[in-house]
Amino acid sequence: MTGPIAIVDCNNFYASCERVFNPKLVGKPIVVLSNNDGMIIARSNEAKALGIPMGEPLFKIEHLVRQYDVKVFSSNYTLYGDMSHRVMATLEQFSPDVEIYSIDEAFVNFSGTPPLKLTSYAHEIRNTVKKWTGIPVSIGIANTKTLAKLANKFSKKVPELNGVLNIFEEKQEIIDSYLEKTNVEDIWGVGRQYTKMLYERGYYNALQLTKADDKFIRRKMTVMGLRTVMELRGIPCIKYEYSPPSKKAIISSRSFGKSVTEIEQVKEAVAYFTNIASQKLRHQKSSANILSVFLRTNPFKETTQYHNGVLIHLPAPTDITSEMIEYAMKGVDQIFKQGILYYKVGVMLSGIVPTDSVQFTLFDGKNRAKKADISKIVDMINMEHGAGTVVYARQGVKRDWRTRSEKKSPRYTTNWDELPKVK
Repeated sequence: MTGPIAIVDCNNFYASCERVFNPKLVGKPIVVLSNNDGMIIARSNEAKALGIPMGEPLFKIEHLVRQYDVKVFSSNYTLYGDMSHRVMATLEQFSPDVEIYSIDEAFVNFSGTPPLKLTSYAHEIRNTVKKWTGIPVSIGIANTKTLAKLANKFSKKVPELNGVLNIFEEKQEIIDSYLEKTNVEDIWGVGRQYTKMLYERGYYNALQLTKADDKFIRRKMTVMGLRTVMELRGIPCIKYEYSPPSKKAIISSRSFGKSVTEIEQVKEAVAYFTNIASQKLRHQKSSANILSVFLRTNPFKETTQYHNGVLIHLPAPTDITSEMIEYAMKGVDQIFKQGILYYKVGVMLSGIVPTDSVQFTLFDGKNRAKKADISKIVDMINMEHGAGTVVYARQGVKRDWRTRSEKKSPRYTTNWDELPKVK
């Protein structure tokens, strides 16, 4: 595809979601915490300006929170996921070709838009998304995905651009000026190890990287690195993926809100995470051959340390929740030890294959069709009436082990009991 490509990126997405239903937060520094209200995983621009780093534990910045009245929120993935869906649905009003790249980013195919109208069209999209969802976005436009990502960064940094930078069919010297201002660590697809290697060899910015020898890049950064360099040169090498590729492994895991010692609590948590993992498996129309269960203590506490896991080969590839929970419980029995303060448990599904290609043995006695229908019906009910409407008994009811989320905002868009109230 050689036409214009846009990347639409939601600005400080988690913080912006919190502001949509609480206008008093506009202009205030905001941080969002990870599971168990531990580390900072998102910051507003105001919080960044205070020098609050990403990944910092909350207790280390308590003095800044008090001094500058920083607003602190537990992560609210139900709200963020629904707001993301609304943003993506809005983008689909402007182009039939939208590739959702992450919860807050999407590539949009602008091939049908005249080049002279690209910038104004992008501003129209930006204004519409803000009007319909309340989420501010920035847009970068170029003729490759990598250059579009680069343009997007500058659309955020330069206020005069008003959130949109279009370098599609721009003069090469202007594109080169942006390349020269982009450090190699800020290039999409260049990680820490490649950054270190490139610095050692005298490549400090994107413009220098475009002039590197192809054989050197392929030898040191593989064919994927060469694709990145080619894209920086304006040669499209990374195609659209309108349907995300199926995951080769699915992990569902969380830390406990408090240390857990009882096997029944561990089993409840494992059943809960098994249900989540199997839902994801069915969503991508896949089945798993292998189920792994793992548990561990807190490595940062002075207590008896224990970390163990078990790998279970399932009799046949399956996506049935009840069957997976049955084997997961047997896995817990194998690795659980009494007298241990457990901090985290989880499950992983692997050996993933398309469900429509699964073949069962002649002597397989399980009524899989009936159990598969039950799983699908539970998914449908929970989708229509809200997550957790119907659960498997093994998941428990109280779930005292759940992660802490003491600062979570309401699920404004998906829960009737938490709708905003007008006074």
